[in-house]
Amino acid sequence: MKEISQITRRDLFDTLRIEDIWWAGELNEIDFLSRLYDLESMPSNDYRFSNALGDIYQHRVNNSDWDDYWVFDDERFNLLKCQDAAFLNFLCMMIHPVIRRDSHEVDTINKIFNDILGNDSFEIVEITQKSNKPIFNGKKKFTGKTSIENRGKEIRVIFNADYVTQQINSMESLIEPAPYQAIGIAKELIETACKEIFISRQKEYDKSWDLSKLMKETAKLLKLTPDDISDEAKAAKSIRQILGSLASIVQGIAEVRNDYGSGHGKDGSFKGLQPRHAKLAAGSASTLAVFLLETHEIRQ
Repeated sequence: MKEISQITRRDLFDTLRIEDIWWAGELNEIDFLSRLYDLESMPSNDYRFSNALGDIYQHRVNNSDWDDYWVFDDERFNLLKCQDAAFLNFLCMMIHPVIRRDSHEVDTINKIFNDILGNDSFEIVEITQKSNKPIFNGKKKFTGKTSIENRGKEIRVIFNADYVTQQINSMESLIEPAPYQAIGIAKELIETACKEIFISRQKEYDKSWDLSKLMKETAKLLKLTPDDISDEAKAAKSIRQILGSLASIVQGIAEVRNDYGSGHGKDGSFKGLQPRHAKLAAGSASTLAVFLLETHEIRQ
């Protein structure tokens, strides 16, 4: 799909030129492009050479008679009109740790990317780390007060743990391209929240507990079971119903993960769920995690 407009793409490239940000980073142009494209199979724009590798070398290494930002307008790479995924991959490569080692520079460039991509509701986020350096992925942004993105921000504020942050970022970024993986991470997010609450309170949990048992014991630890709500409390009946539903949410996510999520091998006929189903699982998991972690903080 092409939801990122040519206007946004042109604005982004113009900003890189104005800010004098070198797109190939610490690599030469050929090495950078070779990480994304097979230059030897792409055509040459110079009759003297048989492929793109030859004419890029001639005009950027031997003669350097092309503009420094030539790649932005080269129709072979088609960055102004290519699919969103290819465009985002190019941007993510620009801030890959192999390309740039300066974390401040990476943060600056990524802010430029996200400020401009936000016009079309896209963003680039960290999904994991390699050798303590961030690895990025581009994704569609979620909007609305109850979005998964907002839940993720709340969790990061409440519970500042790198692994939890990576889980949230991975879950958000995989909803569209790999819903089954996002569902798997949704289950893991609840497990992580529950286990870290035990660790923070210096309590032990049994590693053999499944998710439902872990959630049940976490609720007991936080005094969240329906029996902990007194009859005198306002809306006691409603609160009991909500708390009683926690187990159902957890059980549902666990079952969806087992049937459709990552973590279990699938046969050749496997057909995964759609992104909207992954959003439901991810949204439920992140909302529940916020509730658990907020309660943990308040009770502490």
